[in-house]
Amino acid sequence: MAEFLEIVKERRSIRNYSDQEVPEELLKQVFEAVRWAPSWANTQCCRLVVVKDPGTKQKLQQTLAKGNPATRAMVEAPVVIAVCGKLKCSGYYKEQASTKHGDWFMFDLGLATQNLCLAAHSMGLGTVVVGLFDHDQANQILQVPEGYEVVAMIPLGFPSRGTGAPKRMEIPEFVYMERFTG
Repeated sequence: MAEFLEIVKERRSIRNYSDQEVPEELLKQVFEAVRWAPSWANTQCCRLVVVKDPGTKQKLQQTLAKGNPATRAMVEAPVVIAVCGKLKCSGYYKEQASTKHGDWFMFDLGLATQNLCLAAHSMGLGTVVVGLFDHDQANQILQVPEGYEVVAMIPLGFPSRGTGAPKRMEIPEFVYMERFTG
């Protein structure tokens, strides 16, 4: 358990990458971690698009909002993984949303993304989850079919430098016993 908590505590958003290629074996291990992420009723709505082509990475970079701190990482990282979700699958029963929150795909993709980032970090790779971009334009660039949506893009590679830990809330600041008392 201690080793796992250290991986969780030490993972950072990495925005500076070396030009060292990511071995296919490491990518396969990252994908294996995504494969085993939990999902609503095992719907497995997560799909990944792996981008290595510099031209495509540059097009994806252009979808980012002005001032996005991950702009350079989109082309500097040797790999960008687009995390896509199948719509109206997770959280649905007989083609009807089963919960107040409707489509559950964002929750499932969050679980898959966390597995991806923690697995990558455990192997010495860096990641940063990018969510502020023109999703429709990214869908077009990656030829994502109707019924699916690009939700996040994750530059992945060997960090050229690390970053320090941000300040975190203490446990009593976010954990309540029996009822929400905050």
